[in-house]
Amino acid sequence: MFGVLRIASRLPIDRKILSISRKYSNQAISHLLALSQTEICAESPSRGLVLGVYADENDKYDAGQLTPAALRYNSLKTDGRLLEVLRMSGPMPKRGEARILFAVETDKVPYYSAVAVVGLGHECLGFDSFEMIDERKEAIRKSVAAACMKLSELNTDRIEVEPCGHAESAAEGAALGVWAYQELKDSKNRMEVPSIELYTHKDEICDIEGWRIGLQKAAAQNLCRELQETPANLLTPTAFAEKVIQVLCKTGVNVEVKVEGWAESQGMNAFLAVGKASCEAPIFLELSYYGGPKDERPIVLIGQGITYDCGGLNLKKYGELKLMRGDMTGAAVVVATCKAISSLRLPVNIRALIPLCENVMGCNSFRPGDVVKCRNGKSVCIQGTDHEDVLVLADALHYAQNFCPKFVVDIGTTSGAMRQTLDEAACGVFTNSEILWQQIKNASIHTGDRVWRLPLWNYYSNLVTESSIASDVQNYGGGSGGKPCKAAAFLRQFVPCGQWMHIDATNVMYSNGKGLVYIREGMAGRPTRTIIELVAQSICKDTHPKIPPEKH
Repeated sequence: MFGVLRIASRLPIDRKILSISRKYSNQAISHLLALSQTEICAESPSRGLVLGVYADENDKYDAGQLTPAALRYNSLKTDGRLLEVLRMSGPMPKRGEARILFAVETDKVPYYSAVAVVGLGHECLGFDSFEMIDERKEAIRKSVAAACMKLSELNTDRIEVEPCGHAESAAEGAALGVWAYQELKDSKNRMEVPSIELYTHKDEICDIEGWRIGLQKAAAQNLCRELQETPANLLTPTAFAEKVIQVLCKTGVNVEVKVEGWAESQGMNAFLAVGKASCEAPIFLELSYYGGPKDERPIVLIGQGITYDCGGLNLKKYGELKLMRGDMTGAAVVVATCKAISSLRLPVNIRALIPLCENVMGCNSFRPGDVVKCRNGKSVCIQGTDHEDVLVLADALHYAQNFCPKFVVDIGTTSGAMRQTLDEAACGVFTNSEILWQQIKNASIHTGDRVWRLPLWNYYSNLVTESSIASDVQNYGGGSGGKPCKAAAFLRQFVPCGQWMHIDATNVMYSNGKGLVYIREGMAGRPTRTIIELVAQSICKDTHPKIPPEKH
């Protein structure tokens, strides 16, 4: 109603109104209290502020404790009014909740037109070993994102966010929460996306570096989301390569674009078989970043880059086709990770391999029953053309041995059964290295983007190698279940010696907006921040990172 009416009131607060405040919603009470103290104009608020409050969720009578930054603001700018209004408006906000208050400042012209107070839960929240997550950091992300989303709906131009106890998590929540894919909309119809800044005071010591790191990680995940959301007719293999050059070359990452003839000379017949039906020629991208010593072995990242997957001759159902523009999630994650690593100037060497193609139907489509010979000389029987993901990754995995890697990580969307296995809770991880598993597990605890280890047993290897007489390997394998495990077992046949990890991100490619509430419904950009953190942790000499102490 504030966008239509211009209301002015100088009446004192009526205690009768306060006595019945609990009958109204928190939002309505905030508006009512604001009306009684100041003039509310039709103009939208231009500045927003996000502050935190600690409160026990299990005690609805907990009066709450403001964070140090919120206490300072409450004292200097509102003469205690902020906390008073917050308590009168109902129970303290819970974790993941934000309450918007208007005109709480005592100045006639308030600096912040809207203040969002976010619930951070109990002050002693920490690592939960059962949930495999740092609850304090996750509470910060969820609450700050909820506040920024609400403030952006008020057409706020700028939002300042206090650290809430962990600046990196606050920055991640804010930047991920306000982002939305609007590249193809008319500028008149686009939602306003406010700028995000750190709220500091000259007398406070704030983790500015943590804030910067959080913004870089969030920007990388948002870049991944942008690539995933771009329609497949606009993001073909060629257009993807052009976008990568545009994004990465200015950051210091070298990009080599290798064409179909080069792939033929390398014997990448499995990769070429998938893309030969499309009018769009396949492309192989090779990215390199040198932040460490020249003689240091690189980390090799491989991203599956199928820019559209209809299933080939084994056509997918309509419900699956709608999201197949995101079948290049692995490639998008790797590109975004390289950008963040370069922006953060991490002292590490990276090689990234991205095979790009389309899996469509055509007169030259590969067929069920075809046999192709991969780069390592093994023959593969194509049982189904809709399980092409592992074929694209196989040749890239074997090619990775040319760089004598420190370890190899490949990311792809290799099995739709992951959605039934883990829903959106975590990525599936398969690895031959206990060290790598511990590192990525601890990285995911820090980022809140969880992973879960699935078996890489010989049982599954036997199903893909011993079920065929006519070939060395099958892309589906025998048996009727265990598809994610059989996909990983297939890839294992092409892995060079050393540490290797396969991440299946099929189930986290798309978010319904309910799992990770700081990401709007749509493509999720996961597990970008976890891969960045994994690379950062690998720099440390201690190969077994310590798990945060468990909460009491």
